[in-house]
Amino acid sequence: MYAIVRTGGKQYRVERGQRLLIERLPAKEGSDVALEPILYRSEEIVFDKAGLDGVKVTAKVLAHVRGEKLRVFKFKPKRGYKRRTGHRQDLTQIEVTAITAEHAKPAGGRTTRAKPVAADAEVPEAEGAEAKGAQAPEGKGPEVAKAKAAGVGAKGPAASGVKDSEAPTAKSPETSKAKEEAEDGS
Repeated sequence: MYAIVRTGGKQYRVERGQRLLIERLPAKEGSDVALEPILYRSEEIVFDKAGLDGVKVTAKVLAHVRGEKLRVFKFKPKRGYKRRTGHRQDLTQIEVTAITAEHAKPAGGRTTRAKPVAADAEVPEAEGAEAKGAQAPEGKGPEVAKAKAAGVGAKGPAASGVKDSEAPTAKSPETSKAKEEAEDGS
């Protein structure tokens, strides 16, 4: 189990018991500080804001120290400009004491998308198509009413913006039996 925390404009991967040097914190030696988690990992990964509200990373301030001296040398050629300075960064040494997480699932879980219908899949008969007002036009059979209930326009699937391979078809039992016999070779 570990967490990634943000402090002092930097990110650190921390585990329980780990000691590290970070930017100076305004806390006294021996006090506990809470670090801001941006990722938590155990059996599951939590990095959303709702899930991270239940994650707490606490650390104990061990000491305030100064970093190693850095030499800064500035030089401009042909101008006689040379400057040498140094810098020591103020740091805080901490030890991570605890990483705790409440296992509350976020309210807005994953949404699942509807599976696309295969092109050769049969469209189920419209239940109560007559009750919904999908009447067959005069002189046309019940297949037209079923096609209208399935969402295919009177001018065919091209008029409704659906490709021929994706268009739902209303198959009658006679045509499907004829196709099966033709495939069997009988």
